[in-house]
Amino acid sequence: MTDFRMDWDRMSRTGTAEAVLCDGKSTPQIDAILAHAHSLDRRLLLTRLAPERYDALALRDKIDYDDVSRTGIVGPVPTPRHPARVAIVSGGTSDLPVALEAARTLAFQGEASSRFVDVGVAGLWRLMEHLDDIRAHRIVIAVAGMEGAIFSVLTGLVSSAVIAVPTSVGYGVAAGGHAALNSALASCASGLAVVNIDNGFGAAHVALRMLGQDAGSPVGVEAASTPGNIGR
Repeated sequence: MTDFRMDWDRMSRTGTAEAVLCDGKSTPQIDAILAHAHSLDRRLLLTRLAPERYDALALRDKIDYDDVSRTGIVGPVPTPRHPARVAIVSGGTSDLPVALEAARTLAFQGEASSRFVDVGVAGLWRLMEHLDDIRAHRIVIAVAGMEGAIFSVLTGLVSSAVIAVPTSVGYGVAAGGHAALNSALASCASGLAVVNIDNGFGAAHVALRMLGQDAGSPVGVEAASTPGNIGR
């Protein structure tokens, strides 16, 4: 008897596919899940898979792994049927792991994204020079730590829906991401949605539901023959 139960029907039921949070699971448990998915020829997204845990897996050769976002993709990556409809905007390069988790989650489900990195409000010109390109997207995922000022600034400048992802980047009163979270929740800019601290995966799923994406196996999307290193 296994000590896990996979929800393979989640995609048809909710429009967002099953994923495995690896943090807190043992190496044998993750290997067992991988073997199960491989036996059924199922695609799978792994999140919070630390590099040392990945290196210890017996079935790591089945995974397209990204060490920055700590995500793994099992099975082929769908080819997007749309140009990028989601912009991922990060305040600093320290926010990149969370931003890439969002990008990889979108890619797993056949949705392209554009990334605008290190455009925080400490140098507002960096954001403004990309503003027209950001505005061309239907949804903006904003990823930032410290005081999270970029959430309100962006939402006041674009007509797109904005999803705020506070990150645990910061020190002093900003440590742990709570200052950025409270800033997002207290924003007076309308049209701003907020997910939990460091939750790039959750932000991507909010975007997918907004787009009405058929997660995991998009209609009209042809799966790539081999997994690519997505989101790097």
